[in-house]
Amino acid sequence: MRHFLLGSLGYDALPFYSTIATLAASVVVLGALAVLVFVTWLKGWGTLWSGWLTSVDHKKIGIMYVVVSFVMMARAVAEAAVMRSQQAVAYNNPGFIPPEHFAQLFTTHGTIMIFFMAMPFLIGIYNFVLPLQIGARDVSFPVMNSISLGLTTAGAVLLMISLCIGKFSTGGWTGYPPYTELSFSPGVGVDYWIWALTLSSVGNTMTGINFAVTVYKKRAPGMTLFRMPLFAWTALCISILMIFAMPPLTVATLMLAMDRYLDMHFFTNDLGGNMMNYINMFWLFGHPEVYILILPAFGVYSETIATFSNKRLYGYTSLVWATVSIAVLSFTVWLHHFFTMGQDGNVNAVFGIATMLIAIPTGVKIYDWLLTMVRGRIRISVPMLYACAFMMLFVVGGATGVMLANPGFDYQVHNTLFLVAHFHNMLIPGLLFGMLSAYHYWFPKAFGFRLHEGWGRVVFGCWVGGFILAFMPLYIVGALGMPRRSRNSSRPSTNPISGSHSVAPCWCWPLLPA
Repeated sequence: MRHFLLGSLGYDALPFYSTIATLAASVVVLGALAVLVFVTWLKGWGTLWSGWLTSVDHKKIGIMYVVVSFVMMARAVAEAAVMRSQQAVAYNNPGFIPPEHFAQLFTTHGTIMIFFMAMPFLIGIYNFVLPLQIGARDVSFPVMNSISLGLTTAGAVLLMISLCIGKFSTGGWTGYPPYTELSFSPGVGVDYWIWALTLSSVGNTMTGINFAVTVYKKRAPGMTLFRMPLFAWTALCISILMIFAMPPLTVATLMLAMDRYLDMHFFTNDLGGNMMNYINMFWLFGHPEVYILILPAFGVYSETIATFSNKRLYGYTSLVWATVSIAVLSFTVWLHHFFTMGQDGNVNAVFGIATMLIAIPTGVKIYDWLLTMVRGRIRISVPMLYACAFMMLFVVGGATGVMLANPGFDYQVHNTLFLVAHFHNMLIPGLLFGMLSAYHYWFPKAFGFRLHEGWGRVVFGCWVGGFILAFMPLYIVGALGMPRRSRNSSRPSTNPISGSHSVAPCWCWPLLPA
């Protein structure tokens, strides 16, 4: 009877394999109970259900998206801190986290930050601001907007449940086969990952359709495309990117699910499978995704820099065409994510050149923003601080991106911490600072009062200082050759020089089998 009701669910599924996992699961359960008790005490279930959870008002849906992103960001930041602490203490000893748990943290951190923090944050800001900017009463499909939120939230809930029941995937946020195939990962972890990403990608595809139709069909009379604010232009571009980039991810995860459940062989090592098909589909989504994350921040900075410089935006037309160029070029560069996988040198050269070309419209944007500030009456508000920090730090990340676009250089540093520093350098100043700038900028529109300027500056200092201290040194140690992945093993390994035996510490998720 127990097997009929619960399947293979038993004591092994509970998070007692690690003290850290047990504490994290306890925090999730107690936090959920605290929210339930608090809402019940306030007698707020009716208001919460009818006023928020079932609302189709774009402003409320936008706020709920941002709340989901903040909750998930808290978890992902905590996981990053635990991973770095493990790496700090695991020198010549195993550290305080079991190897499998560290691999789960590595996977959930990346999955959450990309799909359940960054995407909900930017979609929430667009939901709130876009219809107001173009003079629309709401988005074109309000109910579909609410469904998109529900799908994204359901994926986030699956991630939280995985802390308490079963274990999450240990295959990294990219989920490369064959490690995520059933023969290598027979547990439920990869299944959690597949369905969380599938729900999120379907919801994001629907959001892209919704925003694109809204921009095309709901603009106020007289507002032509070239009269729209830059933020609305970036909304249109990322909507098109989501419409065409999310389906490859959905198809890849569903094919992986069929490999696991229906004994298909799309990505296996035998019976006609080819794991490179998965990698191509994933990065056909993955690199446009980078610009889905970056372009919203570009739109925010175009608003905040003009506002707090008390000037009209310099080079509006060039900024529009730069945005469109970046969106188009983003579909031509996915192969630079596997320069080291052995394809022809001519293929690498074509994709390397295409990658370098993206730096041109990005540089146009930087110069236009700087020229907007020239002779302006600049007010150093919190949103403007984030914009200035972005321009300084993002240029560093962009320069290292051009370096990595060279296949020869990329071959040397692809599997080092240099690459980790680069993509964090793009995502944190590029996306996160932009969304925090937008949060401060439009907060009074949402709630009727301004956030405290002094505390905003303190938070800004913590974000910028923390980012520089955490990631800038990785450029140096990565250039010196420190790997970003180490074999995760408790088997004795032989030192090729001394012949001595030692136990390899757990630093990262396992390398794929040779």
